Amino acid sequence: MTTTVLSKKTRGNAFVKISGDEYLNPAFRIWVRELASRYFVVICVGGGTQVNEEYARRGFPVKKHGPMGREAENLEQRQVARDVLEANQAALQDRLAVEGIFVTVEIPVLMIGTVLCHVNGDQMVRSAYLGFEKLFVITTPERLENKRQQFSDLSERVEVIAFPHT
Repeated sequence: MTTTVLSKKTRGNAFVKISGDEYLNPAFRIWVRELASRYFVVICVGGGTQVNEEYARRGFPVKKHGPMGREAENLEQRQVARDVLEANQAALQDRLAVEGIFVTVEIPVLMIGTVLCHVNGDQMVRSAYLGFEKLFVITTPERLENKRQQFSDLSERVEVIAFPHT
């Protein structure tokens, strides 16, 4: 029997949660290119603002969501929110691939059995905490201080960043 030993110099891993308001920011793409050259990168892209806009367009109530995420009233609302997030996922994957930046892009949606469950993207950071060496939360400049407070208990490994808008 042959045993394969992995080199101790394997690439590390990094988890990035990015706001749906920031994922197309050119400064983010420059930053993630450098990160992906050193780490296997998984990005969780949000889309709360876009989901709110789509809900309003369809006449669904737009409510403030709690720490666990958006509480949709029915399957149709959960599916609409998922569709918006999947559009963000595809747009980010495509944009990064065109620029030669290869990462894995996820959305904060779980299928538990056959039940569609939305998760606040910030909770995904907490879920990924024990598996990833580096964790980043990318937010808007306006939300930066609030997010730093929110992740202060994990500040040894979670870095909260806001990029300037150009």
